[in-house]
Amino acid sequence: MIFVTVGSQKFPFDRLLKQVDQIVENRVITEKVIVQTGHSRYAPRFCHCRAFYGREEFSDLLERCDVLITHGGAGTMVEAAKRGKKTVAVPRLARYGEHVDDHQLELTRQLHAMNLVYACLEMERLAEALRWVRNHRFNRFCSNTEAFSSALNNFFRTL
Repeated sequence: MIFVTVGSQKFPFDRLLKQVDQIVENRVITEKVIVQTGHSRYAPRFCHCRAFYGREEFSDLLERCDVLITHGGAGTMVEAAKRGKKTVAVPRLARYGEHVDDHQLELTRQLHAMNLVYACLEMERLAEALRWVRNHRFNRFCSNTEAFSSALNNFFRTL
């Protein structure tokens, strides 16, 4: 099962939802796809979707999924990495009205460089990214909370 989440920001992420829907419609993805659409206006026609899932349901979907497609939110990406999930991260971009700035782009690139997620920076390459992550071996997330928090804080200060 593929789980898609766009986070809880009060901005739509229709661009991602349309792309997921298209690749499901074209049978590039043949397994079940569950989508958390958030505040998006587009409702996928070929996926099981809901605006929001409760904390426990969300955690269960994240645990059960084979692949996660997510926005570039720190919390979701780090939680997926902790669980060893194959993750495609598609950052929200300010130029499309998906966020106020491009901090998700920078964070996604950083976690990609750490080999914890796959950064899909071009929406039309999502199908290719899905094929790639299925056979890729990501690094294990090492829980060193203090060092990680410090590194993240330093990273955010550079933005």
